[in-house]
Amino acid sequence: MIRGGLAALAAWAWLCTATTAATETRVPVAAFATSNAMHSPQLSPDGKHLAVSAELGEGRYALRIYRLSDFSLTATLNLPRFELPTQVRWVSERRLIIAKGRKYGSREAPLPTGEIIATDADGKNQDYIFGYQRSLRLTGLEPGFGAIEGLPAQPNGRFYLRRLSMSTRRSQLYDVDTEKGTARRVADIPVRDLSFTLDDHGVPRYAHGTDDHDNYLLYLADAQGQNWQPVPPERMGGEFVPISLTPDGRQAYALLSADGGPTMLVKADLDGGNRQVLARDAFASILDIEWTPPPFQPFAAVIGAGTPRTVYLNPDSLEAQFHQALAGSFPGQLVSYINHSSDGDKTLAYVYSDRNPGVWYLFERGERRVTSLLLSREGLQAEQMGERRAIRFKASDGLELAGFLTLPAGVEDPRGLPMVLLPHGGPHGVSDGWTFDTDAQFLASRGYLVLQVNFRGSGGRGYRFEHAGYRHWGTRMQDDLLDGVRWAIGQGFADASRICVYGASFGAYSAMMTAAKAPELFKCAAGASGAYDLKMVLSKGDIGDTRWGRNYLDRVIGSDPELLRTHSPITLASQIRMPVLLAHGELDERTPFAQAKAMKAALEKAGNAPQWMAVPKEGHGFYSDDNNIAFYQKLEAFLAQHIGAAAP
Repeated sequence: MIRGGLAALAAWAWLCTATTAATETRVPVAAFATSNAMHSPQLSPDGKHLAVSAELGEGRYALRIYRLSDFSLTATLNLPRFELPTQVRWVSERRLIIAKGRKYGSREAPLPTGEIIATDADGKNQDYIFGYQRSLRLTGLEPGFGAIEGLPAQPNGRFYLRRLSMSTRRSQLYDVDTEKGTARRVADIPVRDLSFTLDDHGVPRYAHGTDDHDNYLLYLADAQGQNWQPVPPERMGGEFVPISLTPDGRQAYALLSADGGPTMLVKADLDGGNRQVLARDAFASILDIEWTPPPFQPFAAVIGAGTPRTVYLNPDSLEAQFHQALAGSFPGQLVSYINHSSDGDKTLAYVYSDRNPGVWYLFERGERRVTSLLLSREGLQAEQMGERRAIRFKASDGLELAGFLTLPAGVEDPRGLPMVLLPHGGPHGVSDGWTFDTDAQFLASRGYLVLQVNFRGSGGRGYRFEHAGYRHWGTRMQDDLLDGVRWAIGQGFADASRICVYGASFGAYSAMMTAAKAPELFKCAAGASGAYDLKMVLSKGDIGDTRWGRNYLDRVIGSDPELLRTHSPITLASQIRMPVLLAHGELDERTPFAQAKAMKAALEKAGNAPQWMAVPKEGHGFYSDDNNIAFYQKLEAFLAQHIGAAAP
């Protein structure tokens, strides 16, 4: 939702600390279940316009462009159903490009379609720049898969296009002029699916990616962007992922994982020499990097362990001091820069916390003024949300694990609360973080303590920790979740007689697996859009439709028929001796509806027929607000029945 009004920083600081009287009324289900309105805004180079991805409901999205002087809408670009912008970049003060993606379910991140379109800020001169349908008539490029790889140091209507094609095993980079419709090839490597890192002059210096077996690949070019040579990991000190180059082009900033551990932010010569660690944490990877206005140099890193913290590379720098002053005006929250105007005077920033879903602001440095622009969620007040408290504990095999407890609002010392274990989806490369979590906050708003565990296999701690979960979906990963439940009971936080488990996607798989492995711990189990038969995962669903997906499944679950059988909840249905709720969209492509029907049949055969919610015309998660509200209401009633409704 667009918001207007100007406020001094001091006034906003007062607003942030002001509180309202606690309400006796529960936050309505609809506040959690309805769609977000706005996403991923980008400020124009002159600071006069804002491009926003707008969610319209029922799987429909549009790009909207607003004039900031009066918040008037200057253009709307409606996209086909289930398609949305995945990248939005201004290439000049009046023109921008959009890389399209497609959503295959509300719980899935959008997948890029490889199509790039352009429009002026007033909606005129809309062009289909590149994709599989057809490419812009003047570029002369064959159709293919495109991605926005970068922009010139000074906006000039051009961008760098990374082109992939099913007919070639090459990675190619083009300098594209969106005004004239011309393209000039600047890099061509006979290796598939590589990304490029360019210097400020538009010369590609690095190419990086992974091969079919998930091995990291890094290539280095000469000063002319030619003569690409492979770079072994030992030369760079580990998995070295270049982000950007210094203005003189002599050094690179990169994320480095040494020996598979958490990624750190480093600065090094292009060949890996003179490496300097700028920010690191022994437990968790770098979560985010803050960049200055042009010439875009990093000035801070956000460490993702527990409650995130900002580490300034040079605390005495003007940029660090300015950011610290802004952050001090939003106590208990994080301030993250999105992008800047070309002159550095205006900055679009995102302010968020565990209780605040997020607000976008425009900071004007010369005027020392802040303008609130966009709310990421309507109907949710931070003071009505619960604290997300970072935790650590030892797994039964001694490995240290981390996670979060979400407390009901107003609770400071959780003691003997009814608890819901909430495993995350993914599972690999995904993790639960400190930021606002809709499922967790909904459950906490109903009086439940919510436990989330970043089991081995999760992201955020380096690829060694992630790989530790490979082919252990039904064993060690579930043991980590159960160890978390036992820890919460041992700490006195959870009432051992009132615990349920609920998850979606892989989280639903975990809900059924933990219920089967330790039925004595749970009074009920609920799964939404889950995978319950690992053999079916290999034979049905969209993951196995691609080369990448098939290789991924081979790495993470394998193909041993006996392991797939024993690690599947449908095989263990007779051990699930508590009430079960299953919800699934009938058009789910990620985990087909057949998965839910198989789990339902297995439970019925075991004499434990589940509560059932089959939703027509929905996929992997529900687009319809009505369906999401209905599901949350059903989940609320299910939990209340079996572990006791908490006081409002």
